Amino acid sequence: MHQENSYSSNPQPFSRRAVIKAMGIGAATAALSPLIQGGSQAAQNQATQAQMSHNQVAQNGSKASEIITKLIPRTNEQVPAIGMGTFLTFDVLSDQPRNHLQEVIRRFWDGGGRVVDVSPLYGMSEVNVGEFASALNITDDLFITNKIWATGEYLGDDSHALRQLEQSMQRLSRDRMDAMQVHSLVNVEMVIPFLREWKQEGRIRYLGITYHDLPLYAAPVARWIENGELDFVQVGYSIFERDVEDRILPAAADQGTAVLVNMPFEKARLFEVVQGQPLPDFASEIGCENWAQFFLKYVISHPAVTCAIPATTNPDHIVENLGALKGPLPDQEMRTRMVRHMESLPGLGNLAQTLWYPGKQFNGLVRLPGLAATQNAGSR
Repeated sequence: MHQENSYSSNPQPFSRRAVIKAMGIGAATAALSPLIQGGSQAAQNQATQAQMSHNQVAQNGSKASEIITKLIPRTNEQVPAIGMGTFLTFDVLSDQPRNHLQEVIRRFWDGGGRVVDVSPLYGMSEVNVGEFASALNITDDLFITNKIWATGEYLGDDSHALRQLEQSMQRLSRDRMDAMQVHSLVNVEMVIPFLREWKQEGRIRYLGITYHDLPLYAAPVARWIENGELDFVQVGYSIFERDVEDRILPAAADQGTAVLVNMPFEKARLFEVVQGQPLPDFASEIGCENWAQFFLKYVISHPAVTCAIPATTNPDHIVENLGALKGPLPDQEMRTRMVRHMESLPGLGNLAQTLWYPGKQFNGLVRLPGLAATQNAGSR
């Protein structure tokens, strides 16, 4: 039985958008203080989030000490700011070696990670996450974000979507999903009402939408955020692809919509750009020990971002990723400096023309053009 996390559910009228616009998303501490003097406790809570305060994970006796958490605006529930995606990386058939994936889950949990994003379209990801979480006895303690892809002859009723939900809950050994999202806006007008009903019935806790191909779909994603109904939105965002900073992230801040970030590493292509390059000296000022933390700290330092969900099959890489939950986050001046440094490196301008996961190989149920078969455990 899935247990509710015991967090405050006070409303938050204080506008993150106002803070973001006033600061240029900048250094929150100094800018926020005069805005909230004499304000409500809800405003104080919102300011705490914008200041990126470091909080202890309050979930089921976590071994993690002080790590960076973010508030889900609608409820004030806290989640660690780094989670884990599973696209391609957890799509491994049961007759193939999978011990490394269970070790990824174990280290993710031990390092304070809680948010795991899956989808029925990700091949074996739900099956593997469900199996390994059960083996580690952490099934009910993970924050699972899942997706619905309801198409075909079922556009006018919820039977297809409901079967997907029931199948996902069975695979993950859950009786409720933490967040259910309309996958890539497919049939979104019909599916959102289903999600609304499921939320009222207690089948899911939060509802949302996803899209990764921005800026092509930036306008419809933004419109769905701006209508005020979404608890979550999941979009692509990285130090390279920053278009969501213009409209989507401010809209999410204004509407109190939590933001999940996929592709913070641009499907491993950012590591190709920095291959052989040392970290800049100033990276130590924000506690970065490797490029993964450099890229992730840029993303989660935006006040509107709730959680980044990089994917990996390598246990050592999940530890590197979770290292971004420790130490200071960059302010706006530092974020600008980080972008300028990346733009000075050869190869960044060609990133969009590079295939996903360069040099990496997979052999699951999902097959994409340009990706070779046979899995490589080093993929991010």
